[in-house]
Amino acid sequence: MRVLAVDFGTKKLGLALSDPLGRMALPRGVMPRSSEERDLAELARLVAEEGVAALVVGLPLSLGGEETPSSRRALDFGRKLAARTGLAVHFVDERLTSSEAKARLRESGARAKKTKARLDAEAAAVILESFLAERRTAAPTDATEPAS
Repeated sequence: MRVLAVDFGTKKLGLALSDPLGRMALPRGVMPRSSEERDLAELARLVAEEGVAALVVGLPLSLGGEETPSSRRALDFGRKLAARTGLAVHFVDERLTSSEAKARLRESGARAKKTKARLDAEAAAVILESFLAERRTAAPTDATEPAS
Protein backbone atom coordinates (compact mmCIF):
# COMPACT_ATOMS: atom_id res chain seq x y z
CA MET A 1 0.00 0.00 0.00
CA ARG A 2 1.52 3.30 -1.11
CA VAL A 3 1.26 6.21 1.30
CA LEU A 4 1.83 9.90 0.54
CA ALA A 5 2.92 12.22 3.35
CA VAL A 6 2.62 16.00 3.32
CA ASP A 7 4.68 18.36 5.46
CA PHE A 8 2.20 21.24 5.40
CA GLY A 9 3.49 24.80 5.20
CA THR A 10 2.11 28.16 4.15
CA LYS A 11 4.67 28.62 1.34
CA LYS A 12 5.40 25.04 0.29
CA LEU A 13 4.44 21.43 0.83
CA GLY A 14 7.09 18.81 1.48
CA LEU A 15 6.16 15.45 -0.01
CA ALA A 16 7.28 11.90 0.69
CA LEU A 17 6.05 8.65 -0.79
CA SER A 18 6.33 5.12 0.52
CA ASP A 19 7.46 2.19 -1.56
CA PRO A 20 4.60 0.01 -2.94
CA LEU A 21 4.73 -2.27 0.12
CA GLY A 22 4.48 0.65 2.54
CA ARG A 23 7.74 -0.13 4.30
CA MET A 24 10.12 2.65 3.27
CA ALA A 25 9.63 6.42 3.14
CA LEU A 26 11.31 8.32 0.33
CA PRO A 27 11.39 12.12 -0.10
CA ARG A 28 9.32 12.98 -3.20
CA GLY A 29 10.05 16.69 -3.51
CA VAL A 30 8.77 20.10 -2.55
CA MET A 31 5.67 21.67 -4.06
CA PRO A 32 5.47 25.46 -3.93
CA ARG A 33 2.06 26.58 -2.65
CA SER A 34 -0.27 28.16 -5.16
CA SER A 35 -3.96 28.51 -4.44
CA GLU A 36 -5.51 25.93 -2.15
CA GLU A 37 -7.63 24.63 -5.04
CA ARG A 38 -4.57 24.14 -7.26
CA ASP A 39 -2.62 22.52 -4.43
CA LEU A 40 -5.44 20.03 -3.78
CA ALA A 41 -5.79 19.32 -7.52
CA GLU A 42 -2.05 18.69 -7.87
CA LEU A 43 -2.02 16.36 -4.85
CA ALA A 44 -5.09 14.50 -6.17
CA ARG A 45 -3.28 14.06 -9.51
CA LEU A 46 -0.20 12.71 -7.72
CA VAL A 47 -2.36 10.34 -5.65
CA ALA A 48 -3.92 8.91 -8.83
CA GLU A 49 -0.62 8.79 -10.74
CA GLU A 50 1.26 6.97 -7.96
CA GLY A 51 -1.55 4.65 -6.84
CA VAL A 52 -1.62 6.10 -3.34
CA ALA A 53 -3.97 4.31 -0.92
CA ALA A 54 -3.52 6.46 2.21
CA LEU A 55 -2.48 10.00 3.09
CA VAL A 56 -0.56 11.43 6.03
CA VAL A 57 -0.42 15.10 6.99
CA GLY A 58 2.05 16.40 9.56
CA LEU A 59 0.41 18.16 12.47
CA PRO A 60 2.54 21.06 13.77
CA LEU A 61 1.70 21.01 17.47
CA SER A 62 3.44 23.21 20.02
CA LEU A 63 6.33 21.64 21.95
CA GLY A 64 3.83 21.14 24.79
CA GLY A 65 1.54 19.18 22.46
CA GLU A 66 -1.17 21.83 22.11
CA GLU A 67 -2.90 22.86 18.90
CA THR A 68 -1.58 25.98 17.19
CA PRO A 69 -2.93 28.16 14.39
CA SER A 70 -0.64 26.19 12.04
CA SER A 71 -2.00 22.85 13.25
CA ARG A 72 -5.57 24.06 12.72
CA ARG A 73 -4.67 25.04 9.13
CA ALA A 74 -3.07 21.62 8.58
CA LEU A 75 -6.18 19.88 9.95
CA ASP A 76 -8.40 21.92 7.64
CA PHE A 77 -6.16 21.19 4.64
CA GLY A 78 -6.11 17.48 5.50
CA ARG A 79 -9.91 17.34 5.68
CA LYS A 80 -10.17 19.03 2.28
CA LEU A 81 -7.58 16.62 0.87
CA ALA A 82 -9.63 13.68 2.19
CA ALA A 83 -12.75 15.05 0.52
CA ARG A 84 -10.89 15.69 -2.74
CA THR A 85 -9.22 12.27 -3.00
CA GLY A 86 -11.74 10.01 -1.26
CA LEU A 87 -8.95 8.69 0.97
CA ALA A 88 -8.60 8.78 4.74
CA VAL A 89 -6.02 11.27 5.98
CA HIS A 90 -3.96 10.34 9.03
CA PHE A 91 -2.51 13.18 11.09
CA VAL A 92 0.93 12.64 12.62
CA ASP A 93 2.62 14.79 15.26
CA GLU A 94 5.46 16.51 13.44
CA ARG A 95 7.23 18.09 16.41
CA LEU A 96 11.00 18.15 15.86
CA THR A 97 10.79 16.60 12.37
CA SER A 98 12.58 19.59 10.81
CA SER A 99 15.45 19.15 13.27
CA GLU A 100 15.67 15.45 12.42
CA ALA A 101 15.52 16.24 8.69
CA LYS A 102 18.31 18.84 8.99
CA ALA A 103 20.49 16.37 10.86
CA ARG A 104 19.94 13.69 8.21
CA LEU A 105 20.78 16.04 5.37
CA ARG A 106 23.93 17.24 7.17
CA GLU A 107 24.99 13.63 7.76
CA SER A 108 24.47 12.85 4.08
CA GLY A 109 26.94 15.60 3.19
CA ALA A 110 24.41 17.80 1.39
CA ARG A 111 25.54 21.38 0.86
CA ALA A 112 23.71 24.15 2.72
CA LYS A 113 21.95 25.42 -0.41
CA LYS A 114 20.73 21.94 -1.37
CA THR A 115 19.81 21.20 2.24
CA LYS A 116 17.39 24.14 2.36
CA ALA A 117 15.75 23.09 -0.92
CA ARG A 118 15.27 19.48 0.24
CA LEU A 119 14.41 20.11 3.88
CA ASP A 120 10.61 19.97 3.58
CA ALA A 121 10.68 16.74 1.55
CA GLU A 122 13.04 15.17 4.08
CA ALA A 123 10.75 16.32 6.92
CA ALA A 124 7.82 14.69 5.08
CA ALA A 125 9.87 11.47 4.93
CA VAL A 126 10.44 11.64 8.71
CA ILE A 127 6.68 12.11 9.22
CA LEU A 128 5.95 9.18 6.90
CA GLU A 129 8.50 6.94 8.65
CA SER A 130 6.78 7.68 11.95
CA PHE A 131 3.40 6.72 10.49
CA LEU A 132 4.72 3.53 8.87
CA ALA A 133 6.45 2.46 12.10
CA GLU A 134 3.26 3.08 14.10
CA ARG A 135 1.23 1.14 11.56
CA ARG A 136 3.57 -1.84 11.86
CA THR A 137 3.07 -1.98 15.63
CA ALA A 138 -0.55 -0.80 16.06
CA ALA A 139 -3.44 0.52 14.04
CA PRO A 140 -3.31 4.33 13.74
CA THR A 141 -6.23 5.91 15.52
CA ASP A 142 -6.23 9.50 14.29
CA ALA A 143 -7.72 9.43 10.79
CA THR A 144 -10.20 11.63 9.06
CA GLU A 145 -12.50 9.62 6.84
CA PRO A 146 -13.21 11.06 3.43
CA ALA A 147 -16.36 13.11 3.09
CA SER A 148 -19.22 11.28 1.42
